[in-house]
Amino acid sequence: MINSVLSRLGIEVWKNIPGYEGLYEVSNLGNVKSNKFNKVKYLKLNIPHNFYKMLTVYKNKTSKTRTVAVWSAMAFLNFKPSGHTMIVDHIDNNKQNDCLYNLQIISQRKNLSKDKKPISGYTGVFQNNNKNQWRSQISINGNVKYLGSYKTKEAAAKAYKKELKKII
Repeated sequence: MINSVLSRLGIEVWKNIPGYEGLYEVSNLGNVKSNKFNKVKYLKLNIPHNFYKMLTVYKNKTSKTRTVAVWSAMAFLNFKPSGHTMIVDHIDNNKQNDCLYNLQIISQRKNLSKDKKPISGYTGVFQNNNKNQWRSQISINGNVKYLGSYKTKEAAAKAYKKELKKII
């Protein structure tokens, strides 16, 4: 929490990247440095066109590549990558802004819907143009489950929320 506030103020705090202690450090401002061979070197990050900042670290002749956001979350937020269940999200949706105050750990499901504003105003609720009704559907593990058609968007949203509670 304090490191997040410091990043908003532009005060840089460094922490070891977990598993690479003494070799690599990441800052709350999204910078990275290497401490190899007792020599500190600020690293230039690989940024593919319009994508996230990437960093490859090396240890014992093996390498691991992750986004700087993930390395930062591991160091400062005790994030443990575990597939796609929980992920590191850029709050402002700027893939280049790896400051700690801009990072949060959220579920993949929340991340997919956090910035989308459907016409209905509800996630999983769509207007059926042919019948002037509202339909509700939910995606579970890539499979779309139809939940029914309703006279009001509120009723369709209620069905979505009910189904969502079953899987969370």
